[in-house]
Amino acid sequence: MITVPKSGIQELANKAHEMGASVIRGPLRRLDEGSGWAIGDIHVSDWLARYEGQDLLLIVAVIGEEQEPPMKTCKTCGREYRGSECPYCREIRERLRGRRS
Repeated sequence: MITVPKSGIQELANKAHEMGASVIRGPLRRLDEGSGWAIGDIHVSDWLARYEGQDLLLIVAVIGEEQEPPMKTCKTCGREYRGSECPYCREIRERLRGRRS
């Protein structure tokens, strides 16, 4: 599993919390044989039981050191870039919308 940069995880957790989502963080460990898992001091089964019957989205991210973002290939122009969007296409979009000269 790849690790996710700590700053990115913190941003995701903050946004989730602002939206009213529950967020827990800590080291994952197995409890006594057959009694489940814990994240930090929180028993995961008990925590999940609060949401029984609800439609959930569960995100698991391994927190790692800051890394250079992976290279992506733009689906529009085919150029490689790093980050959330192709800077070339973003610049063109802004120019066409009259935001940049």
